[in-house]
Amino acid sequence: MIAPNMTSREQIYTAEEVARILRVNTRTIHRLIKRGELEAFTIGGVYRIYQSALDDYIVRRSRPRKDT
Repeated sequence: MIAPNMTSREQIYTAEEVARILRVNTRTIHRLIKRGELEAFTIGGVYRIYQSALDDYIVRRSRPRKDT
């Protein structure tokens, strides 16, 4: 993932914040990052996730509903 333009001021989350948003354990987020399923970078040894990376992950994981 290419870093957004400095003027874009895109939201950046920690792994803990993303875990709260997705309602999963922080370990799950760490696993997703290590597997390459969720793009992240580190600052001071702490994972950071751009909003666009989170959005991309959600779109990839979303499945269309089947009409019943």
